[in-house]
Amino acid sequence: MADAHFFNDEPFLDHEEGPDLLGHGQYAQHVLSLLDRVRAQTETGVLALIGPWGSGKSSVLGKVTRRLRESENGEGWLVAELNPWLYSDLESLTLALFSEIREALPNDERWSEARQKIGGFGKAISPLGKVTALFGLDSEGLLQEVSNRISGDTSASAAKRKAEEALRKAGRPVLVVMDDLDRLTPEELLVVFKLVRLVGHLPGVYYLISFDERTLLDVLQRSELVGNSEPRARDFLEKIIQVRLDLPAFRERDADLLVERSLAAVLASHSLTLTPGEQQRLSEAYYQHLQARLRTPRAIKRFFGQADATLGQLTGNVDIVDFLLVTFLRTSEPRAYQLLWQHRAELTGTSVDLPSRRDERPEQRIDRWRTRLQDAGVAEQHLDGVIGLLGMLFAPLRQALRYGATTQAIALRRGIGSIDYFDRYMVFGIPDDDLPEHTFDTALQQLSDGTPGTEADELLLRLRDDTQRITRRIQYKRAAGTPLPAAALLKAAAQQYGRLTSAPQGVLGLFTADRAMDFLAKDLLTDLAEPERPAILQTMAETPDGAVLSARTLQRVTSRDDSDSPDHTQAAATPDWISEARSLISHEIAQHLTPSASRPVDELTELEITLIWAWRHTAPDDARTWINQRLDERWTPLGLLAVLLPPERAPFPLIDNDTRQSLDALIGLEALHSRLEPLLDTPAAHPDSPQDEHQQRILQSLRQHRGNAPSNG
Repeated sequence: MADAHFFNDEPFLDHEEGPDLLGHGQYAQHVLSLLDRVRAQTETGVLALIGPWGSGKSSVLGKVTRRLRESENGEGWLVAELNPWLYSDLESLTLALFSEIREALPNDERWSEARQKIGGFGKAISPLGKVTALFGLDSEGLLQEVSNRISGDTSASAAKRKAEEALRKAGRPVLVVMDDLDRLTPEELLVVFKLVRLVGHLPGVYYLISFDERTLLDVLQRSELVGNSEPRARDFLEKIIQVRLDLPAFRERDADLLVERSLAAVLASHSLTLTPGEQQRLSEAYYQHLQARLRTPRAIKRFFGQADATLGQLTGNVDIVDFLLVTFLRTSEPRAYQLLWQHRAELTGTSVDLPSRRDERPEQRIDRWRTRLQDAGVAEQHLDGVIGLLGMLFAPLRQALRYGATTQAIALRRGIGSIDYFDRYMVFGIPDDDLPEHTFDTALQQLSDGTPGTEADELLLRLRDDTQRITRRIQYKRAAGTPLPAAALLKAAAQQYGRLTSAPQGVLGLFTADRAMDFLAKDLLTDLAEPERPAILQTMAETPDGAVLSARTLQRVTSRDDSDSPDHTQAAATPDWISEARSLISHEIAQHLTPSASRPVDELTELEITLIWAWRHTAPDDARTWINQRLDERWTPLGLLAVLLPPERAPFPLIDNDTRQSLDALIGLEALHSRLEPLLDTPAAHPDSPQDEHQQRILQSLRQHRGNAPSNG
């Protein structure tokens, strides 16, 4: 496929050697035939190519001028192109006109006289602007001066006659092409029109001008010559233009075909193809929301040009359909696009709803967004389409539209509606705190192969410092069916478990980094074959922090209800791999706790306390034996409870039902009550310190539960 030429103001996907996608080639041939007919009937004239902005006028003009120049040999047309934007006064524009006509003439002996006479005519009238000291043609004095110089017995009149004779003698027509006249100011436009009709009215010189009629009429009505009257503006145009060339309508079929070819060009330039699912989503978006907005070649080119310009390093890192829809919003509704960043948390479902919105009905959410879009300048006729596009991108709005969608599904396709990928769409690249997909995949492969690399090192570093996002992205891969190096990731998780630095996330900051790691480890362990699990869990438990994760992971996998409740026994026969894993982890925990056996109980570290609690998930009998041995030697039961049940639990009960079950597993409630019986039977004393107060609260809680303790049996 030919280059789409997105990044210039030239026609694209519309080359002479390619298919005539828009019918411009056929219409250009019609213009050429008409030029010959006009030439046969009059020795000068003005033709106007008329069509809306972006409809392809420049494309047709380009084809006309190229084909005329390709046939300039012999007696064909000569072409001069004049850009009136560059000149704001009569003198400079007049000089430019005759300079362009002169330069269009062949530079050989036959044309030397014509070139000389044209140049002489331009020089003869060039002081006109200086004489009048004006920068336009709206002055009656200036018009009279032009008339006197051309018709009177003056050097300008003589120069014009000589130029006319030379042009007639040469016998070849000159076409002066002027595009986009509708972009001129009223004064500049009148300068051009009056110059064409008055000064440039020469034999063999024809003009092909181009404009959007509606815009041009508006410009003329702002001039003093025409005034605020559309009929007068039209009458003025009819006096200037002999032949109208209305550009054929850009049909729906033409637009759809151009969109299809433009999309193909963008995909090809970035080595992309659409999956069937992506094709379906893009087709839905196009026919429901985009088609009515992509109705001119310019609009289509602008949209796909922006897509091609910003896709860059996002290739493979975002969902291509979401990217195209976001690009459309940014291109067509820039202020609405800015709302995405402003309401990022709401759109990605990561915000905490205000109390006034917790019971918000779906139609209320849509109305709120409708108001926002109206304030952002979205036209009334486009509101539903923009809301529909937002609904295709973001789950909260899609749900409000009653289509249903999940953030998980959006995340799996790396959509903008996922907090993990949102920023990529807004910065047109991968932020420095993000990990590109290629790096992520390479790191996983290195972990799988056991070959160290910078990518794997980077992934493990992010696993420590950006735990929630990295664990989610691993889960996305897992949900998509991508094979993962489960054993290597479990080992890495265990190594990083005690060094996690990622801040809590979610509502009230409840989703902590270690909790995210817990969930990932549980899922990864289930991906391993059962015979492989004990050895991996033992390897994880070789460090104290890893032992905590290993014990928690085993508990999650084996718990009947898959919850955090302390289910310490299994009614059914325990599979061999579970028994083996419990034994191995228990052995590692005992090794990690050995140094603490010789220290006072109040010197236990936070990690050692966590290990004691974790031990109940693997071998509660071993934990009970070890703890009671410590109580027999140097620890006190109340001192142990004071470190196991920190005062930070307030205002929650110090000992609730789950805690009672866990204490029973670790110590045995009957044995504990027996060791504490003298204190439990003694009325509570007035505490002398915060430590005494905490211990008194523990005793009071035990008193309330005494008699209901479960059996050790």
